[in-house]
Amino acid sequence: MIADPGERARFLAEICSPDWHLGLDRGMPVDDAIAALAALHPERADCIRAYKSRWLDMFEGADEAVVAILAELVRKGFDVTALSNFNQDLFALTVPAYPFLGWFRGATVSGTVRLVKPDPAIYALHAQTFGLEPAATLFFDDSPPNVEAARAAGWNAELFTDAAAMRRDLARWGIETETGADREEVTAGAASSAPVR
Repeated sequence: MIADPGERARFLAEICSPDWHLGLDRGMPVDDAIAALAALHPERADCIRAYKSRWLDMFEGADEAVVAILAELVRKGFDVTALSNFNQDLFALTVPAYPFLGWFRGATVSGTVRLVKPDPAIYALHAQTFGLEPAATLFFDDSPPNVEAARAAGWNAELFTDAAAMRRDLARWGIETETGADREEVTAGAASSAPVR
């Protein structure tokens, strides 16, 4: 919707900015957030409204190599839960499009609980909600501060980089997964944080 790369970068840095996005992750209703921002920047109102109306268009698709790992962990009976910084309204739009998000035993969504990683309180709440023993929980996240916060909460934690590295990390924790060239290729995307015990 914004053809010029420089203008697009400015829009994402200054209008639909990381701070604005963090407000969504903290639970601001997406319709309210969009209306307030569009009032401040009427010249970009169409692009701001597209943040919800074209939300799913912004995804390149799931990382099928990571989805395969999730399916395998669930099939083997591991207790897999999700802890995600995600706006509650946008999460509700995303789940039907990506059915694997329903494979978790449950999810702590930051917008719903009004806490965001790496706040220690969200890790404590997640463990309490799902009856997780921190020392028996293995957590993956693509953000180093979130990984460090999990470790500070007493969880075992690994930095997610790609599916192949995740399989190696799981193996180091004694969780063997299938391997093979088709399983090792990684597509664009990132893993949801998934404590596993």
